[in-house]
Amino acid sequence: MQTRLTDAWRDTPQGQEADRVLRHCVHCGFCNATCPTYQLLGDELDGPRGRIYQIKQLLEGAPATASLRTHLDRCLTCRACETTCPSGVDYHRLLDIGREAVERQMTRPPPQRLLRWLLRTLLPYRRRVTPLVRLAQAARPLLPPALKRRIPPRARTNAPAPAAGGRFLILLEGCVQPALAPQINAATVRVLHRLGIGVKTAPAAGCCGALPHHLGATDRARALARANIDAWWPLVEQGAEAIVIDASGCAPMVKDYGHLLDDDPRYADRARHIAHLARDISEVLRDCDLGPLPRGDGRRIAFHSPCTLQHGQRLAGVVEGLLESLGYDLVPVRDPHLCCGSAGTYSITQPNLSRRLLEDKLDALQQHQPELLATANIGCLLHLQTGARTEVRHWVELVAE
Repeated sequence: MQTRLTDAWRDTPQGQEADRVLRHCVHCGFCNATCPTYQLLGDELDGPRGRIYQIKQLLEGAPATASLRTHLDRCLTCRACETTCPSGVDYHRLLDIGREAVERQMTRPPPQRLLRWLLRTLLPYRRRVTPLVRLAQAARPLLPPALKRRIPPRARTNAPAPAAGGRFLILLEGCVQPALAPQINAATVRVLHRLGIGVKTAPAAGCCGALPHHLGATDRARALARANIDAWWPLVEQGAEAIVIDASGCAPMVKDYGHLLDDDPRYADRARHIAHLARDISEVLRDCDLGPLPRGDGRRIAFHSPCTLQHGQRLAGVVEGLLESLGYDLVPVRDPHLCCGSAGTYSITQPNLSRRLLEDKLDALQQHQPELLATANIGCLLHLQTGARTEVRHWVELVAE
């Protein structure tokens, strides 16, 4: 693809990166075949190739428009197009640049500004979101069924016994997961302890930064990344083998810290090292002897592989293999590459499209009457629970049992 970026973009790091991504695209359109929004809407502008052209025009001097913003907002950032692309186009990098540019050039309508401000201000901060979650859970019995399904009941967890030995990993606790599903982190700790691996946490660490990053608030995402690096660094110096992440939506973000902070002279080197240490829990268990873990009970499970696991981290099939090796029976799932519609805050900012994707995903997951649905990301888990006829669990909870 030929490019003619404006002077304002051509010599900037973002402009040079955008130019590199654009020049890899060969217009083939294979990306549209696996794009969830293109499949739903049938509009070239709502597929990766169309969005690439629109961002290219923006960087070549075309003004940002409400139409362009709408088409970029509709993108789930699922990255299925990157898995499909034969040319290795880093579509998500270009999308981040385009979204940030549009946010700088245009002011959103007041309702959108308010919603996005609330999402950026509340959800990434555990001390702010937890009291709201507890209030909602207390009121849950009084809520209508449709709203009640969106609020999981409060889970009680027991602190696992400490593991023997000196090996340890750092656990990313996250922002909303400790409030909404603390049993997931507890299950991860129990599993690692059974394998003789200690786990430490850094109380000052919080949101990985993905939520504000995908809302176009890149500066806030960088600030959260710096805070996490500062919180984890003393544990890294103590010999932590890895940073283990059991929310697949957070792992790609932490693994991208080196890129996110590559122009920050104070943090660039440490950010690259942190990114190198980041591991999804499935990667950790894949490399372990699972002999000490209990065997599964043979239940028939449909596994939903989140986009952040199979496309963002390229770990398709890893969790499925682990569950089968531990004695679970996995049923086939139609179109496993398609997004469930959760996509961070997408189910809030794009509720209609999100609901259509959810209905399609649940039809595929429940087609063979599994006894249980399993997934690897807190956002997908909560989203699937709103419409599933079957119980939904994080897969690491099954391993812990």
